[in-house]
Amino acid sequence: MKTKTIFISTGEVSGDLHGALLVEALHKQGEALGIPLNIIGLGGNRMAQAGAHLLGNTTNIGSVGILESLPFILPTMKVQKRAKAYLRNSPPDVLVLIDYMGPNIAIGNYVRRFFPQLPIVYYIAPQSWVWSPFPSNTQAIIDLSDRLLAIFPEEARFFASKGVNVTWVGHPLLDRMETAPNRQQARQQLNISQEATVVTLIPASRQQELQLLLPVILEAAAILQEKFPQLQLLLPLSTPKFSLIIQEKIKRYQLPVRIIPEDTLSAIAAADLAITKSGTVNLELALLNVPQVVLYRVNPLTMWVGRNLLNFSVPFISPTNIVVQEAIVPELLQENATVSTVVTEALTLLTNDHKREEMLQGYQRIRKTLGQTGVRDRAAQEILSLLRLN
Repeated sequence: MKTKTIFISTGEVSGDLHGALLVEALHKQGEALGIPLNIIGLGGNRMAQAGAHLLGNTTNIGSVGILESLPFILPTMKVQKRAKAYLRNSPPDVLVLIDYMGPNIAIGNYVRRFFPQLPIVYYIAPQSWVWSPFPSNTQAIIDLSDRLLAIFPEEARFFASKGVNVTWVGHPLLDRMETAPNRQQARQQLNISQEATVVTLIPASRQQELQLLLPVILEAAAILQEKFPQLQLLLPLSTPKFSLIIQEKIKRYQLPVRIIPEDTLSAIAAADLAITKSGTVNLELALLNVPQVVLYRVNPLTMWVGRNLLNFSVPFISPTNIVVQEAIVPELLQENATVSTVVTEALTLLTNDHKREEMLQGYQRIRKTLGQTGVRDRAAQEILSLLRLN
């Protein structure tokens, strides 16, 4: 059988993770079906290790916000130009878009313009259907998607109501958690006593988050260290690129933080509490039953524009709360993301058994909305079904 080409486009650390899970499943199922596959696209090291050939690494050129995105415009344009040139000269059999809203809409529209019959699958659609002040973004996803693979039930209902061909496959983190250690195993792997109190700090998967979130998180950790002298602090690296910056910041605060360079799931699973940015990691923490305090900041001008000119207002920012539309975890956004509020919320979860149990019960409700394991295989099956086999 002729080799089939699947082009996958994604960006940032979480997109690379989900892309890698999908690449593994596509290769496995393609082999089982006797379909030779060539998987090419945009992503990061995880996707490359899973068997994709990358035209560009997009894990370090993502941002949230207007001003925050400016430094990444040129790098993104260069990667986009390379991808579009490839797509124009060597059109794949299927195009798969994973999250990464702006760049992926541009790529999808480009393919739709030159190759209107080429199937386009949106897997893990950007959550613009929840929070975007620009309805045109959501409409663009609707217009260019031949098939949309939804990870949340409400997402599936929303896009189905707009006439999109939707399949709810569930959340791919369920598959990732199948190989995750439990608390006891994680502590054994990291050589941490089962009796120790451990707080894991998760400041960033984007450059801007290091600047805006890391100082607050480290100052809060320093206060917690004073109150609990035996407290152990862990910090898993989302990307090696951040290692030197984080080490310099830690030295400035003279904190005994242990950086975990690779085994990020163990650093999360071992914790009694996480102080974390908003993002995919919030769901990982929920699935591992680790209480968390979530904070997020953008440039003050970005927030002013969003609130005053774009009428930006959302009830929740963390996926844990969005998925059930409940305040399961505390969210500290912008001016509320202060050292004192982080410390207050952290102390509550470390010392108040009732509050911890309340959050863990909320995690159970979240888990029920994410579907069943086998997500990546279901997604791969949907994508492979669009191939013209000859």
